[in-house]
Amino acid sequence: MPGSRITALGHYQPSRVLTNAELEQLVDTNDAWIRQRTGIVTRRIAAEQETVADMAAEAAAKALAASGLEPADIGLVTVATCSNRDRCPSTAAQVAARLGIPSAVCFDLNNGCAGFCTALATADHTLRAGAAKHALVIGAEKMSDLLEWTDRSTCILLGDGAGVAVLSATEGTGEDRAGIGPVVWGSDPTRGDAVRLMGAWQPRFAQEGQSVFRWATSELPAVAREACARAGLTPADLGGVVTHQANLRIIESLTRQLGLREDVVIARDVVDSGNTSAASVPLALSKLVESGELPSGSPVLLFAFGGGLSWAGQVVTCP
Repeated sequence: MPGSRITALGHYQPSRVLTNAELEQLVDTNDAWIRQRTGIVTRRIAAEQETVADMAAEAAAKALAASGLEPADIGLVTVATCSNRDRCPSTAAQVAARLGIPSAVCFDLNNGCAGFCTALATADHTLRAGAAKHALVIGAEKMSDLLEWTDRSTCILLGDGAGVAVLSATEGTGEDRAGIGPVVWGSDPTRGDAVRLMGAWQPRFAQEGQSVFRWATSELPAVAREACARAGLTPADLGGVVTHQANLRIIESLTRQLGLREDVVIARDVVDSGNTSAASVPLALSKLVESGELPSGSPVLLFAFGGGLSWAGQVVTCP
């Protein structure tokens, strides 16, 4: 069977760093309270005029340059986001225009925090079907637009940024074997109100934090193990795990239940970047690869979850 693999990664974060100490000046909170409940120390906040498309294009340009491909080689551009203001043209079409990609199919995908892994699977299926040879899969969010800065339960959580994976079709055999495993995805719409962005623009982010924590830590480890099984692996075979960077307590509880090796690399970018929704998985993955913490060829579990309540995950080969 033909397949696809990640050939390059890229990421972008705004220059402004918002610390817990600064948040103490805005709401009734403190650094110890935030760290204990979320693990977050800093987050990046985009400038007022900086858009989702701006951040997506910056990250995509870096990934495309790293891939060695030309803009005309890209046949698909998809942006996972729930915070873009523009309805049409899509954020993906705006990115294609800025990068000089001439005729790719472009669309945005909204599956909340699970968006990037959902988009990655969608692009993988597209390449497997032969509808394109190369794709840009982007997660980009400006979550700061959606915050109520007087609500201490939510304003401490979110950040802005973008991450990108370049996918290329493979023959699925030998050295060129498929580098993206079968996806495990789904949703529980009966609990969709647990994380929400509802109403006319500009909606405000709201969630039932304890409900999401219980769901993520009790039900999702089995889904993560299933993603490994579909790739023909066990969690002990993994070289890295990159989950949605929602909350450090969720990440540590979920990964602790998987039976990982002691030397496995676990993404904890939430500490520095906060929760960047659909951008969190590609952002964290790109930073780990750039730093050399994840060596090329390592099997890495990507696993995202959140609003919907939705989830999506797959094992990929690190580029």
